[in-house]
Amino acid sequence: MVSKVKSLGIFGMHSFTVEVETDVSGTKYRFDIVGLPDTAVSEARERVQAAVKNSGYAFPFTHITVNLAPADVRKEGSLYDLPILISLMAAGRQIDCPSPDTAFIGELSLAGEVRPVNGVLPMVIEARSAGLKRVFVPAANAAEAAIVEGVDVYPVATVRQLIGFLKGEPDCAIETAKPLPKEASEPLDALLDFSDVKGQAAVKRALEVAAAGGHNFLMIGTPGSGKSMLAKRIPTILPEMTFEESLETTKIYSIAGELTHSGGLIRRRPFRSPHHTVSAAGLSGGGVIPKPGELSLAHNGVLFLDELPEFSRMTMEVMRQPIEDGVITISRVAGSVTYPCSVMLVAAMNPCPCGYLGHPVRQCTCSPGAVQRYISRISGPLLDRIDIQIEVLPVQYKELSAGEGSEETSAQIRERVNAARKRQRERFAGTDVTCNAKMSSRQVREYCPLDGDAEALLRKLFDKLGLSARAYDKILKVARTVADLEASDVITAAHLGEALRYRDLDKKIQ
Repeated sequence: MVSKVKSLGIFGMHSFTVEVETDVSGTKYRFDIVGLPDTAVSEARERVQAAVKNSGYAFPFTHITVNLAPADVRKEGSLYDLPILISLMAAGRQIDCPSPDTAFIGELSLAGEVRPVNGVLPMVIEARSAGLKRVFVPAANAAEAAIVEGVDVYPVATVRQLIGFLKGEPDCAIETAKPLPKEASEPLDALLDFSDVKGQAAVKRALEVAAAGGHNFLMIGTPGSGKSMLAKRIPTILPEMTFEESLETTKIYSIAGELTHSGGLIRRRPFRSPHHTVSAAGLSGGGVIPKPGELSLAHNGVLFLDELPEFSRMTMEVMRQPIEDGVITISRVAGSVTYPCSVMLVAAMNPCPCGYLGHPVRQCTCSPGAVQRYISRISGPLLDRIDIQIEVLPVQYKELSAGEGSEETSAQIRERVNAARKRQRERFAGTDVTCNAKMSSRQVREYCPLDGDAEALLRKLFDKLGLSARAYDKILKVARTVADLEASDVITAAHLGEALRYRDLDKKIQ
């Protein structure tokens, strides 16, 4: 007898339906799985056999052939264990064949438990698009699967529970998973607040501008000046994620297997801080079928690179095109995969190898050649893609000793950031641009009008600073954000002057 059961597969961000066909015939035992399975899928034979027997059901020791259609698309992972088991039992007439609008996803333990798998959220979205009405998923994946409206999601803990439910046994009832409210938001870390950072008013202002416009940011300063402390607090002043942003970010984490199974949507902007020893593949993504890297895991959030010159040249150059385009494409033998990576890049570095160049008290021990070699590890093209570059000076004693309440809180800064982002959403309504940093060159010309004094100032300093065309656009984007923070439609000389101050490090690095 032949049975057919629906399941789903995933390749990068793309999901597709899979039909699990099982034929049980003959008398000599053999268990074949065809349809371009990888090693994990082929090993389902042992897991399915043990799960059937240990759940108290009879395993058919005959010639079993399982076909995963479409047969010309490679199947990866252990998520086909559960649909293979259901198809096998239906072919053996131990249960009725499920309706064609039902799909199954899940890995099996030898004892018959249903274990979580990666990529459930995009697969359930595909199930809805394919017209499926019911999807049975591991209980640990139910929260993310329930995000998708229009599909009944059934959380399954064990094979015995699922078979009993399919047979209509009253003691094996499975209730559909309920989604969490879309409006709910994860609380920000109460231990991270900008009020904890003493002094550094100029850097805080620059970070406010960066957060308001989604601009990339570079801090150069001596050890202990507060670069990492400031960077870790950036998510507390970023605007809340929209539902669409949360959904896309959650899909990436689901595919990467980094989604916590206790909640549904990711509602807090990601903050990723890979060590400087990370490989280019770790940053961009890799594998036979590439999984998301740190760039994609920081999508709609912050990618913080501490000690930027210590990263390998190849790793830094990998970022150039993705941070400009907001997507990264990884090509392998199995095919090309494209992941979104719209990130706010935040980097920090010392001014020299010893770290004390320009320190008011500590003496720098580096030669001019060593300083130049250290600085030149960051290429000009990469620097061009960093909108704001600012020097972080050591904090003075009187600032450190200031009492409580002397500094602005993250909530106060975030209120201004939200107001500026609201202006940008209204400006770019109907487009895929979400903030000033993502404007195209045409949009820069349209939305960045300069008054006469600002025009004269930019013309004067363009050649003096040796700015590239990309740097020119970056300055106007930052100036647009400064103007938005002051609710101004026109960019004035004051707005442009502030934006130009954030490029002062060009001459030190180039």
